[in-house]
Amino acid sequence: MRALLLAAALLLTGVPTGASAHGVPSGFAELAAQLLPSVVNVASTESATPSSDSSGGTASGSSGSSSGSGSAAAPPAAADHGVPPVDRSFQQFLNSAEGPGMPDAAATGEQMQSLGSGFIVDPSGLIVTNNHVIDGAHSISVILSDGTSLHAVVVGRDTRNDIALLRVHPTHPLKAVHFGRSRAARIGEWVIAIGNPYGLGGTVTAGIISARGRDLGDEGSSDYIQTDAAINRGNSGGPLFDMAGAVIGINTAIYSPSGGSVGIGFAIPSDEVAAVVDQLRRFGKPRPGWMGVQVQNVTPDIASMLGMPETTGAMVATVAPGGPAAGAHLRPGDVILDFDGHTVQDMRSFPRMVADSSVGEPAVVDYWRAGHRDSATLTIAGEPPAPASAAAKPKPAPPAPPKPEPAEGLGLTVADLTPALQSKFDIPADTHGVVITEVTPNSVGAREGLAAGDVILEVDGAPVVRIGDVMTRLAALRAARRDQVLLLVQGSDNTQWISLEPAWTG
Repeated sequence: MRALLLAAALLLTGVPTGASAHGVPSGFAELAAQLLPSVVNVASTESATPSSDSSGGTASGSSGSSSGSGSAAAPPAAADHGVPPVDRSFQQFLNSAEGPGMPDAAATGEQMQSLGSGFIVDPSGLIVTNNHVIDGAHSISVILSDGTSLHAVVVGRDTRNDIALLRVHPTHPLKAVHFGRSRAARIGEWVIAIGNPYGLGGTVTAGIISARGRDLGDEGSSDYIQTDAAINRGNSGGPLFDMAGAVIGINTAIYSPSGGSVGIGFAIPSDEVAAVVDQLRRFGKPRPGWMGVQVQNVTPDIASMLGMPETTGAMVATVAPGGPAAGAHLRPGDVILDFDGHTVQDMRSFPRMVADSSVGEPAVVDYWRAGHRDSATLTIAGEPPAPASAAAKPKPAPPAPPKPEPAEGLGLTVADLTPALQSKFDIPADTHGVVITEVTPNSVGAREGLAAGDVILEVDGAPVVRIGDVMTRLAALRAARRDQVLLLVQGSDNTQWISLEPAWTG
């Protein structure tokens, strides 16, 4: 009732109710009519069992098998805590609902692997969808809004970001849509989603942007757009539009205890999609930019130790030898503040900025080092292939290492890194540092999550390769009565800077 009274008041006072930054849209009919011809249904067929893609998700993604029950596969962590899963399976009920122009699975003798959505980005027949919609398919069909079915081929795919580019050969130019700037989209703005839920054909739903910067814990985006526009199984690969008719995202996943829409859907931002689509269009495969650094977030303690005026940026943990960053003389401990004119708020935004950069193009990096801001120019490179494992060469027997020693004030026992300790803790052979062999329970180190097998690479910005290096650095910090010790630590799955508050004695 209150909403009705508010709407009546708006009409009486002459406040426009059409789409605007402040008003409620009076309807979406005109916009939907303009956009529906650019949205397609994507059907793929396969005779065998679906395969898993390289990103770890199910091959069917927001599509699914013809005999699917509609249940979502929950990640173990989510299931253990009773949290509704992020549903990327979107299983289709194809036995009871086939959209206009859909091939009859029984007639063809093939299993219908998946149904999804897509959208036309070039009148000549280029179509964007999610990779999991067509992963594992040996035949792909695109059904236009008028029911015309066209055979599609894969131009390129990016399994990490779950994006695929298809091509069809129409008899006439198709109506295409364009990408908008997802970075400019704000929480609370109206959006509409168009797709192929449950194989029913073109369907329009509306809602608002509910949140930004959602991280689903996969290898893809860390900046998913969350929307309450109804997104169901089969919407995957379809566009999320703003009120200007620009694509600001690809609808990819839902958060649901039942497998159906509960008003929490996720879309890959168009700023990320557009860069990948351009790479697929030009090279037939993803060609992300690479700078050769591993980064981590800057904590308030680290920012204070480095004398930074605010807690921002991405702190360099490792620099790849021979990479662009190494060539520009960046080093661990530098904090990247701006990349090619864009402010780096935290570690999540930085990798995407680099990946979206053009290979071979220069980029200016502003960073914080030694209490002041500096800059460097480097040339973005392509991501190098994973190194092949080389056979271990026999080495002469090393002299007996010194015994492990306690690192004062940190609750750690450290030792020189030996082949025996490398084997015991599964530490890579090319690691140079001092290994933690024991962590005292409830100590400073234990509270920060350090564990036996972690390797200390630097203490307060200085590399360490022997126990003596660690003791010398700690003694100097203790003499200066420093209340923070900054360690660069290589763990089992990453390398990061850790700030400790030492419990000095005496």
